[in-house]
Amino acid sequence: MLAAHALDGAPYRVEWSEFPASQNLLEALGAGAIDVGLVGDQPFQFAYQAGSPIRAVGAQAVRPAQHETLAIMVPGPSPIRSVEALKGKRVATTRGSAAQYLLLRALAARGLKASDVTQVYLSPGDAKAAFDSGAVDAWTTWIPYTGLALKSGARILVDGADYVNFLAFEAANVTAATEKQAILADFLDREARALLWAHGNPGPAASVLAKETGLPLDIARFTVDHGQRIAVPIDDRLKADEREVVSTFKAAGEIAGDRPSEDAYLPLWRGDASPSSKK
Repeated sequence: MLAAHALDGAPYRVEWSEFPASQNLLEALGAGAIDVGLVGDQPFQFAYQAGSPIRAVGAQAVRPAQHETLAIMVPGPSPIRSVEALKGKRVATTRGSAAQYLLLRALAARGLKASDVTQVYLSPGDAKAAFDSGAVDAWTTWIPYTGLALKSGARILVDGADYVNFLAFEAANVTAATEKQAILADFLDREARALLWAHGNPGPAASVLAKETGLPLDIARFTVDHGQRIAVPIDDRLKADEREVVSTFKAAGEIAGDRPSEDAYLPLWRGDASPSSKK
């Protein structure tokens, strides 16, 4: 949005806050410290089922789906060559994340249970340190960390493109979702147009990403290229996909909540952000 100047002329001021992962952002949302933030669909559902006062007001998807956006990684020299070989191994992950969801799906597809591996719950930064030092045998993570790991010689064991729909939500605190609907709707429309702009301007988008985050420019470009998103409607198909996310976490014993899934959504963006949109 900064690179596309999407907020130029907005009748409100945006204050940005940065978080290392969705879980930290969701904690701030639940506490009312921020109004809205972009999170993966899996951590959103994890937090919602745990009782967090949040609603999904907008949705995004990686289009087209990209390889290396989300992956289970192993060190280059590792003898681990299959998901089955993870049995009994230590896998770094972030609890309730898209990365953990990928791990659970990949294990289930091979007839394995979550308990067949030792999940080591770490923040992305700590997980990278543990992976680099050999304290864990594998690491399931997302961009830009996949790019950083590949650059350091890691190898992809499982690619998320085979298991995950790459959905994300603009999640809002329930108070903001009800009291600031006009502002949020305008923000989401501007964001949808900025995402389309980024599809056609990956270089400038990567330059601003590198400047704002401190990522090396090549990793910023990797992140942009592997995370091209568009706004998508919160429709029945998306909700069906999300029920599978919740079921997967429940089957693994990761969440026990039973909140009505329909109540998780308060769509405030209903525009057209297809790549052919004239917006």
